[in-house]
Amino acid sequence: MPRATLLLGSNQGDRETILLAALREITMCIGKIEVCSSVYRSEPWGYQSENEFLNQAIAVNTDLTPLELLHVIQLIEKSLGREKISSKSAYGEKIYHDRTIDIDMIFYDDMVMESGELTIPHPLVAQRKFALEPLVEIMPSYIHPVLGTTVRQMLDRLTE
Repeated sequence: MPRATLLLGSNQGDRETILLAALREITMCIGKIEVCSSVYRSEPWGYQSENEFLNQAIAVNTDLTPLELLHVIQLIEKSLGREKISSKSAYGEKIYHDRTIDIDMIFYDDMVMESGELTIPHPLVAQRKFALEPLVEIMPSYIHPVLGTTVRQMLDRLTE
């Protein structure tokens, strides 16, 4: 059974309760959660906000294909109050916003995939300390299938 690695984040509302609700929904709709990291606190990445994020990484066994998984993730986010605010700067860069829940698919086994809807592995994981810290807790030796470096090595490079 494929193993998907997800990163959960929340910086609006009752963040702890929202993360717990997301874990319940993931278990019911996606599959058995194999491992969960601790909950980490982080500043928003890519934008300014007074609202600190809570982040958690999980590995879940699933029968869903990557695109099916993406669609279920989007339904879970919507059910937990996520409003899709999609905007771009004058230069075409994505503008980030506060959110009740954000669930990113970071890895799906060792798959490498790029489509209009989904890129696996997540294209920004190696640049995001808030993602790498919880990932190191649950899978420090996992080798990124494109970069050829472990999750721990990616974090070490960011913190040097």
